[in-house]
Amino acid sequence: MRILIAIDKFKGSIPAPVAVEAIASALRQALPEAQCDACPIADGGEGTAEAVVAALNGKWCETATYDAQNRPVTARYGLMQDGPRLEAVMEMSAASGLAMVSDLPLDPSTASTHGTGLMLQDAIDRQVNRIVIGIGGSATNDAGIGLAAALGFRFLDADGAPLEPIMASMDRLAKIEPAPRQYLPEILVACDVNNPLLGPAGCTRVYGAQKGVGDFEFFEARLQRIADIAKRDLGADHRDVPGAGAAGGLGWGLMTFCAATLTSGFDLIADLIHLSERIAASDLVITGEGRLDAQTLHGKGPMGVAILARELGKPVAAFAGAIEARGQLGAHFDLLCAIKPAEMPLTEAMQRGPELLGAAVLQQAEALRALARPA
Repeated sequence: MRILIAIDKFKGSIPAPVAVEAIASALRQALPEAQCDACPIADGGEGTAEAVVAALNGKWCETATYDAQNRPVTARYGLMQDGPRLEAVMEMSAASGLAMVSDLPLDPSTASTHGTGLMLQDAIDRQVNRIVIGIGGSATNDAGIGLAAALGFRFLDADGAPLEPIMASMDRLAKIEPAPRQYLPEILVACDVNNPLLGPAGCTRVYGAQKGVGDFEFFEARLQRIADIAKRDLGADHRDVPGAGAAGGLGWGLMTFCAATLTSGFDLIADLIHLSERIAASDLVITGEGRLDAQTLHGKGPMGVAILARELGKPVAAFAGAIEARGQLGAHFDLLCAIKPAEMPLTEAMQRGPELLGAAVLQQAEALRALARPA
């Protein structure tokens, strides 16, 4: 009996690798004959690098960089060897995340993706063949100009003098000077939002307020100026591409400065961790995350797992902290189990997440055995 444990994080309670181990430990106790394939999953957001490194037995490397307000920090990203290929997986939030500068007053006019660019450059210097980057949780609204500067692009005023690559300076931008030629690996961006760079649905008006943007026109005008000059000087105009507005325009910046490709977060991670092949080799798939509800049906990780399992004819069980819309979800999952006891306060349940998850698996052990070995 082979059981694939392909579970996402329980946000605020259980990281995906910890959830996998809690389930595997319970299965070793209740179903000792089972072979467990530990495969944490993610959808490109927070926890993506951790899940992929765990799923592929990768290694972490650290690099000195800066947070969004230019304070020295150490960021880490994952490296995976796939035959002769070396691949990196990283999250922009490890260097330029909003949570990292939560102790400071928010100032998006100076917030920069420069630290993410340094992390990217570190991976490039290691001659990786591909970089996968998740861009959720940003503190920035700079269209990736800070990242570009770290890679060697220069932003110049009308006199040819260099400008500091922050939004406060971009009203004087007159020219973008390309970076010196260097090796660039394939760069894939895990991105599940469809916002363009500019306009009512763009990064400034939709996401800017949470990063401290008050004067929308200040940023909108500067972003348009950057996009117009990039079109003229770099021959690239990605402002209307769905996802260009992700992470304060970093989606646009990665396409413009790095020739990156934006793609579905779950699909990208599923490909990276060989999820289809691992489902095909299993007798039962266990998935889940912190909450399963109607939103799960629209592209979240457990739903992606369930769709693949159905296509391959494999039963799938899901565990979550709380479950709603059971009628809708029941069409996609053979077993649904909420791990939080009804009488337990949420704060306590979140603190005891791994314990409750393991207990729920033990309670459902016979049902899982029956699914894995249908009559």
